[in-house]
Amino acid sequence: MSHSLSTSAQRFHKQWLQASPRSSSLILIIIALICLPFASLEIFTISPEVELARIATGLITPTLESPQVVIDALLTTLAFAIQGVSLALVFGIILAIFHHYALVSAFCAFIRAIHELFWALLLLQLFGLNSITGILALAIPFAGVFAKVFSEILDEVDPAADQAVPINTSTLSRLLYIRVPLAWGEIKTYTSYRFECAVRSSAVLGFIGLPTIGFHLESFFKQGDYSQASGLLYVLFLLIASLKYWFKLKFIPLLLIASVIYLPWQHSGNWQNFVAFFTHDLVPAPFKHSHIELLPWLNALLTDQAVPGVINTFVLAQLSLVATALLALFWFPFVSKHFLKRKSRILANVFLIIMRSIPEYLLAFVALLVLGPSMLPGIIALALHNGAIVAHLTGNHCSQLTIYLDRATGINRYFYEVLPRTYRQFMAFLLYRWEVIFRETAILGILGIPTLGFYIDSAFEEIRFDRAIILIVITALLNILIDRFARWLRQRLHSDSSVKMASKR
Repeated sequence: MSHSLSTSAQRFHKQWLQASPRSSSLILIIIALICLPFASLEIFTISPEVELARIATGLITPTLESPQVVIDALLTTLAFAIQGVSLALVFGIILAIFHHYALVSAFCAFIRAIHELFWALLLLQLFGLNSITGILALAIPFAGVFAKVFSEILDEVDPAADQAVPINTSTLSRLLYIRVPLAWGEIKTYTSYRFECAVRSSAVLGFIGLPTIGFHLESFFKQGDYSQASGLLYVLFLLIASLKYWFKLKFIPLLLIASVIYLPWQHSGNWQNFVAFFTHDLVPAPFKHSHIELLPWLNALLTDQAVPGVINTFVLAQLSLVATALLALFWFPFVSKHFLKRKSRILANVFLIIMRSIPEYLLAFVALLVLGPSMLPGIIALALHNGAIVAHLTGNHCSQLTIYLDRATGINRYFYEVLPRTYRQFMAFLLYRWEVIFRETAILGILGIPTLGFYIDSAFEEIRFDRAIILIVITALLNILIDRFARWLRQRLHSDSSVKMASKR
């Protein structure tokens, strides 16, 4: 009897560890259904169709009335991205060498779990609204990302070459002369991809006052000048589309010199402010004022801000994840050779490129103008951006499948031939975006959606930095938890390695 119970327990444990895509999907859908009653999905504007019509008119009538302003914003956006990525690249490589140490790995996970805009809000208090704030806001989280990815790339290098050298060869020599040259192709490819991400992030930094494209986009959208806004958007699209032709790793030193000349490091802070920020401003109020008790202060912070922020962040992220999945399942056949001809696929790919080139923050900002301050704009923005990415990855995977000519066609091919063979990989791609969706969900609070970012931004506005830093740490820990759980699920789907490769392209 005890033997049969033990066997049953082992069988259940094995089945649980080897989770199927269907069971994983069911878990995510159930979580989303539980979250649905807690979501605010109202439309607060009186006539959203009127605003949509105005935006559509602006998109087909783009204008650039001040070319010099556009050029300055474009060069500033690029300068922030180039300097931020260059700095992140140096520290990312150093951290990657030691990433196998638990402390270094945890440090990298923490700094990349905090969004660039949160870093910018912190750095604003130290350096003011200057170039060093934007550069470091990009460099710090990107260094954590580089460290993680470069470490994985180096670990995946064929060990045969490493085993062929003498045993007494130093670790540094093995790294520089064997592993790095073998992984150089992937390192270059990922650096180019990360620079594209940096350009989008640099543009978004304009929403906190830095003079990038995002600064002018926010101004034009708030003024209702959608023709000027669409002109800038098209400039941003062209910039991102052109990166693959001129951004090369070998050009980084030259680009860095040019960007520093155009945008030198400046700050308006001083050493006294720097010291005061860490020794006074970030110290919790109960430790600075004797009349404030620690437990009531902490309890008020957690119950009034942290808990509602976490709940709203979780609700919005889970609903966005399911919406992302639905859009990706609908879109990916349009970019697969098994469903459409080449010309049609080109149009579909252009649409997906546009959707994934627009930062979620900007999409949410525009959706808020149309629909009002509920969770609905955030869900739409996150689903459009991430759905395009997952659809692109899934469509590429689908195109690699071999399908015989005598098999089903049309919708039958989709449901009975392609989807069953693609769904496991689709779920792995979706889980890969889960942590990204959580990270972006938190930052949408700055726009007025009551996620953790809303309370963090409010704390900065009220000059309560002690509250802000605690809420930022909570945000980082939540993102790390989701990332670890999503990675665990991917491993159960036996698709983690292929997702890593796809995420590096």
